[in-house]
Amino acid sequence: MMTKSYIDLHMHSMYSDDGEYTPTQLVDMCHEAGVKIMAIADHNWVKANEEAKKHADELGMTYIPAIEIDCTYKGVNLHVLGYGIDNQEVFNQLGEDIEKQELAYSMKKLELTNALGFDLKKEQLDALSTNGVYTGEMFGEALLNDSRYDDHELLKPYRQGGERSDNPYVNFYWDYYAQGKPCYTEIHFPTLEETIQLIHQHGGVGLLAHPGNNLKGQFELFDEMVALGLDGVECFSSYHTTETNEYFYNKAKELNVLYTCGSDFHGKTKPSIHLGENGCLNPQEMEDCLKAHHLI
Repeated sequence: MMTKSYIDLHMHSMYSDDGEYTPTQLVDMCHEAGVKIMAIADHNWVKANEEAKKHADELGMTYIPAIEIDCTYKGVNLHVLGYGIDNQEVFNQLGEDIEKQELAYSMKKLELTNALGFDLKKEQLDALSTNGVYTGEMFGEALLNDSRYDDHELLKPYRQGGERSDNPYVNFYWDYYAQGKPCYTEIHFPTLEETIQLIHQHGGVGLLAHPGNNLKGQFELFDEMVALGLDGVECFSSYHTTETNEYFYNKAKELNVLYTCGSDFHGKTKPSIHLGENGCLNPQEMEDCLKAHHLI
């Protein structure tokens, strides 16, 4: 279990395809978990911010409006967190564009999944999806709960006791649907430069999310991104090793950029991830950093 922090600036509501809870529920859960400063950063949507901020204010908590935008840099798919943004519809238009592409590729994902040796039916995915989009996590959930595949060799790492069983659904996504994997379908995302510009135009700051995940073996790219106008990094993440946390914390200090912490809590797709658990050892110092950048 990671050290608990009273700051958690990365979690997802039901407005993310892979999220579970309403914004109000997340605020209540953060309150119960001792989180005092929070942000819901849904994938390419800002639908949660107004409701969450209203409820956080009622509970005396600090809420920072946020989003997590899919984008690309030098052929690498990235997630960029936008904090302090306004609630302009332009962000939801981005979400609609990406959702349309995801819808178009959902049947292709089903085809690629079945090519691995399965016979999943569309109805099994429809039972898990609210909008017709099939995510990698949904494929993992459908397969792992299909009794026909209880002993399937490919699924053994994701079952209890297996090496990928800590967060089985999302690990199945990373292993089979992420960039470069067998069931990957390419979506057209905005460039990093376009994303930074969009966030800045709407009053926010842009930070690279969980770089240990997206920049494996290419940490030096972060320096280039800062030179392009990126404002900081989520150095403390539930995905990171202690060494990765330290690397990006020290890098943020070296480059004099904003640094944050986030659990990336989703609910059932990541059961081992808990609100407030993100590896941040000194939340007071981070709170001071957030104040210095006028986010709180």
